[in-house]
Amino acid sequence: MPAPRPRGRSSTPSRGLRIKRSLPIEIDASGKPPLGMSPARFLRSYWQKRPLLVRGAFARFESPVSPDELAGLACEPVASSRLVVHDPRRDRYALEHGPFEEARFATLPKNGWSLLVQDCDKLLAEVDAILAHFRFVPDWRVDDVMISYATDGGSVGAHVDRYDVFLLQATGRRRWRIATSPDAPTAFRDDSELKLLRRFEPDHDWVLEPGDMLYLPPGIPHHGIAVGECTTWSIGMRAPSLAEMLVDYAEYVAERTDDAQRYADPALAPPRDPSRIGDDALARVMRALRSGYALDRATVAAWFAGFITRYRSAHAVAPAEQSTSAAGLARLLARGARLHRSPWSRLATQRDGTHTHVVLAGDAYRTSARLARVLGAAKRYDRSALADASAADLAALAAMVDAGHLVIERD
Repeated sequence: MPAPRPRGRSSTPSRGLRIKRSLPIEIDASGKPPLGMSPARFLRSYWQKRPLLVRGAFARFESPVSPDELAGLACEPVASSRLVVHDPRRDRYALEHGPFEEARFATLPKNGWSLLVQDCDKLLAEVDAILAHFRFVPDWRVDDVMISYATDGGSVGAHVDRYDVFLLQATGRRRWRIATSPDAPTAFRDDSELKLLRRFEPDHDWVLEPGDMLYLPPGIPHHGIAVGECTTWSIGMRAPSLAEMLVDYAEYVAERTDDAQRYADPALAPPRDPSRIGDDALARVMRALRSGYALDRATVAAWFAGFITRYRSAHAVAPAEQSTSAAGLARLLARGARLHRSPWSRLATQRDGTHTHVVLAGDAYRTSARLARVLGAAKRYDRSALADASAADLAALAAMVDAGHLVIERD
């Protein structure tokens, strides 16, 4: 691959041998929605249960991102990027983290390497548009769109993901092998930074063409290998681990707990063994933790909305340089200004009794139910979408602008 340049198309990918094996159910979905079935059926029968291969999920798909443009992104500090180079003689995988110098791409071998760039949906509006096809899953479940480019034989090795992923073949061809047995080995190799499987025993094997898509639930061992040059889009639905949620919730509660609340034992009796933590002490600790953790619905709901809209965000939004008042924002909208949401501000809406909240990257704003629906339905808003906004809603919008979650577009 040549050194990155601002624009350009990659060379025509070579055509590898088609492997004529497939999943038990293979759907030709040309001209149909990307699942090839109703969202209800997909969620009932496949989501977090079993893989699904959809042939022609995106018919006539044309990638708006060339390999040269992807390499250019990988040179930018704002992008999270990785290079994986495979040495087939020793079966070793070397991992490098970006940002990269342009000259690095000129020194790579002809074959056997992969470039991966995370959060391409936040960096390129053309990529973000693909997410409109995946709204059968809640928006707050979407992590990012990662784009990978690979030369012939390029791969990141056999591995297991702990999240749901839709693998859309964008250009060229990629061979995918997966292991669906409940007893498939999952032990990791100890010779790589990458969490690669020590043993991989696939039971399905096929090649994806442009527009084909593979859904994998969490925990399915898989291995993708480029057949010629290719690019693959990974639409990841990453979910937090229980450990991550416990830590974050504990910090949330601790920040809101009065330091005067402490372990107390006013009915303390002389101990038989001063070194022993007795059952009575443990009972007091458990009562204190249950009281402090406040596992009520309102507390958990407020915490979770903030946590999940911040989860795994690579960047924080920058506050606006100048403050905007509700009246000033109303005047700008009346003159034709528009608003768009920062790509780094994941949004969720929440109903708390009679109140509605819009949560953006952890910041909660009370709004009307109507405004919450408008903000949740799209990422760009013109005068018509915000017409008849109340004074309270305009104040909330102005606060979102000041925080950097919404950006004003003037004609």
